[in-house]
Amino acid sequence: MIETRNLTRRYALLMPLVLAACGGHEVEPVFEPLHYDYLPPIQLNVATIDVEQRFIPSGVPPDITAQDPEPPVDALKAMANGRLKPFGTSGRAVFAILDASFTKQEDVINAVMSVSLTVYGADGNQGGFAEARIEHRQSGRIENLHKTLYDITKTMMDEMNVEFEFQARQHLRDWLTTTAVPDTPVEQAPLEQPTPH
Repeated sequence: MIETRNLTRRYALLMPLVLAACGGHEVEPVFEPLHYDYLPPIQLNVATIDVEQRFIPSGVPPDITAQDPEPPVDALKAMANGRLKPFGTSGRAVFAILDASFTKQEDVINAVMSVSLTVYGADGNQGGFAEARIEHRQSGRIENLHKTLYDITKTMMDEMNVEFEFQARQHLRDWLTTTAVPDTPVEQAPLEQPTPH
């Protein structure tokens, strides 16, 4: 029994050397989905809110959007679902994702996020419009592309939350309310067939 323990101990001591000799790979970090329901809600005096994806990444180089562990489109949808709250009896609002692209040329990454929020009255006529756009450029050696893209998305979404709320409060103030927030979910509109960028 003592001899077995000694062998086990030897194997335990040798294991790191064996892994190093085999060229052990770096463990990929865990990328948690981004959410924004902890931020103050943007309450709209409308009955429904639709989320429309009007942008589809091309998937053709230099586009690298698909390599982001947290797809920018998903992050923007999470922002809309987490922050926009309908609190009215008529009218509707449409949150549209206009751009969410990441491109890479050599060691330079360019990223763009653009969204809009359009409000329609009970008569169906447009009653208000706001738009927010964030751009990001990063250059230099990239050690881990997945982590780099995730970090860029997180940073841009922090900026987008601030810019989007600012634009909404600037241009849609007549449609905002401070009444208690209901538990009405934001509706996901079916994807239209936009022209790929």
